[in-house]
Amino acid sequence: MTRSIDAFSSAFPSAEALAKGKVRSSQTLIFRPYWWDALPAEDNGGEKPVPEKCDVAIVGSGFTGLSAALTLARAGRDVVIFERGRTGFGASTRNGGQIGSGNQKFRVKTLIALRGRRKAEDMLREGTRMLDHIASLIESEKIDCYFRRCGRFRAAIRPEHYDAMAADMQDLKAIASVESFMVPRSEQASEIGSDIFYGGAVLPNDASLHPGLYHAGLAARTAEAGGRILDQTAVAHIEPVSGGFRVRTPRGKTIARNVVVASNGYTEGLVPELGRRIVPVGSGIIATGEIPQQLYDRLLPKNRVYGNSNRVFYYFRGAPDARRIIWGGRVGRFASNTSPSAFGHLTRDMLRVFPDLKDVPITHAWDGKIGYTYDEIPHIGRTPKGIHYALGYCGTGVSRATYFGNRIALQMLEKPEGRTAFDDLAFPPFPAHPIARRAVPFVEAWYRIRDTINF
Repeated sequence: MTRSIDAFSSAFPSAEALAKGKVRSSQTLIFRPYWWDALPAEDNGGEKPVPEKCDVAIVGSGFTGLSAALTLARAGRDVVIFERGRTGFGASTRNGGQIGSGNQKFRVKTLIALRGRRKAEDMLREGTRMLDHIASLIESEKIDCYFRRCGRFRAAIRPEHYDAMAADMQDLKAIASVESFMVPRSEQASEIGSDIFYGGAVLPNDASLHPGLYHAGLAARTAEAGGRILDQTAVAHIEPVSGGFRVRTPRGKTIARNVVVASNGYTEGLVPELGRRIVPVGSGIIATGEIPQQLYDRLLPKNRVYGNSNRVFYYFRGAPDARRIIWGGRVGRFASNTSPSAFGHLTRDMLRVFPDLKDVPITHAWDGKIGYTYDEIPHIGRTPKGIHYALGYCGTGVSRATYFGNRIALQMLEKPEGRTAFDDLAFPPFPAHPIARRAVPFVEAWYRIRDTINF
């Protein structure tokens, strides 16, 4: 089927034009997250005064910070969230809205080899609880964010990937009771309208949501519970003082009994012992314009969330509120994030999978920062100076961040249910951290080459 879509009369470039770098001067992209289109105008939190004191100061207004603040405020704590940009400016409103069972970025056998069988089992089982936790939270808080247990199709790029995936799915079910089933290449048209893959795995309980609306709902519940969100109020310095911490901002300072750092890929140098343990990795996403119903249904017949088995993988899904495709992947720093050329590789990946989208316009393009850890595992705990933290989600943070935020708050409240399988994990720093940060685009390019020639 090749149905032409009138894209060239649009102000937006077609997917083919963007992929080939032939964007006309009269065309442009909207360089902000598609999700922001559904949100109200920015808050004016920057005009709210910084209080002289509070029980808990939280750095970062993403899913981690809001989840922690909601739990603490409901327990009667005076909580202030500090955000240097607009509320939720970071990855929480920039991600693809895919929710997995919290599984680690390793095959089950690899995780067992790294952590031992008992610890690996505990971590994998807790991963399933992360997904259940966010589902329960959305239902109990009545957050309207298009949450849906749509399932995930993870496509095999090569035949040998399919076999390895099948074995890993069996291990995952045996250890963590995660349901899945394999779809061979001969039947994959029932899952995806592309013939470049070699089958794949379906995890039927994985989910999706609209991250912008989920974040807005979580922020609203936090405010209703008494939590204060100060946007446009960057934290410049944190220092221990008698009875807590002095938190300084350009707009004033506060004394907090406790501090939580919940800034993930935007942590940088505020707390040096955490900054050395996080490397921000660029991630980019594009959104198409409206796709004809018949074509959309053929490409995404089950309307799931999708990924693949490459080292530098891409992921995609249908928008929850329109017949658009949201397509994401890694983005280096070789081009400006407000230049169409920074997103051309995403469009080229999309057209390799779905060549029938060549005439569809690309309307939105944006990027964000993933917080990557050296061991590729998220971490929760306290620094030697007593600052609490929950971060390092390595690109799978929707359920992890929500769950870790709740758990770090429960730990601060000294509740036994705040314990996690991640509490006692060593948090290794990156060797030569400044070099590691600068090397990210080159490592990504090397992995792309390895994916291409399969070694």
